[in-house]
Amino acid sequence: MGKPGRRALALALPEFLAARGIDFTVANGENAARGSGITEKLFGEIVGAGVDVVTMGDHVWKRRDVIALLERRRNLLRPANLPEACPGAGAEVFQARNGAMVGVATVLGRIFMGPSDCPFRRAEEEVARLKAATPIVLLEVHAEASSEKMAMGWKFAGRATCVFGTHTHVQTADERVLRGGTAYITDLGMTGPHESVIGRDIASVLFRFETQMHAPFAVASGDVRICGVVVTLDPATGKASAIERVQLPVETDGDGDE
Repeated sequence: MGKPGRRALALALPEFLAARGIDFTVANGENAARGSGITEKLFGEIVGAGVDVVTMGDHVWKRRDVIALLERRRNLLRPANLPEACPGAGAEVFQARNGAMVGVATVLGRIFMGPSDCPFRRAEEEVARLKAATPIVLLEVHAEASSEKMAMGWKFAGRATCVFGTHTHVQTADERVLRGGTAYITDLGMTGPHESVIGRDIASVLFRFETQMHAPFAVASGDVRICGVVVTLDPATGKASAIERVQLPVETDGDGDE
């Protein structure tokens, strides 16, 4: 989420990855640019901090840079269930630092969200394609409704290595390994300022709610944390054996709106 989230990654993620021996990292980056969208420069910052694959969600088209970026960088994924004419891809296979091949796919939910193709049908297609290349498949569901994300988790229980939700900016406490060895969490949460309303300045959001008048929602700056999960898996089978929820406090420079 904006500069605080990017700074948190730069300051703390490399050490965390090294200390935990993590071989592959995925992060949703659609809020990188002042809280909405991503640019080439900011994509470089996120990847430079140790993220292997950056995914996008419903804010994918907010910055013009992203069109050329999606065409050039295969480790930037947009939702797979957007129209085929859109640039970029929604699923790819990548090599982890330990040599294992990892499939990553991302889809948009449809409840309380903008129009898109059926995420369940498109995820079925993409997971099958990725499974033909590797047993390790990570599926992101960028969705508002918890029920939609949970349904996707159960649909791919025993087939995907991990199904994880994003979008709400609020980390859920329901991490578990589903039947068949599929790690699951409804929402990874937000890497950014938690003294906020989902990353935005509290006073501005309250003004909007209480008056219904327009107010610019600047990115907040206080209580910055990296949120996510660590998944342990068998690279030979793609089955997950553990999922651990992470909230890592990070001291940043206090500058929010960038």
